Amino acid sequence: MIKNIVISFEEQKEESRGSVEFQVFSFTNKIRRLTSHLELHRKDYLSQRGLRKILGKRQRLLAYLSKKNRVRYKELINQLNIRELKTR
Repeated sequence: MIKNIVISFEEQKEESRGSVEFQVFSFTNKIRRLTSHLELHRKDYLSQRGLRKILGKRQRLLAYLSKKNRVRYKELINQLNIRELKTR
């Protein structure tokens, strides 16, 4: 399923790099890559800091998308298999 998502996003890559969906997709890939790195290198504190920064950026983008277009937000989190935002 993830490969299908990658292919569909890469097909749209040239025309929509600035879209919120593409940015969330690329942040999710970075998060998964850093998470697997941190499983091996537990004391890599600089990578932990980078992971927290990327998580915050993705969270802000998802909050923006959920306010602007709830349907696109739901589709995106279902495609990427990520949890919904906690609302206050």
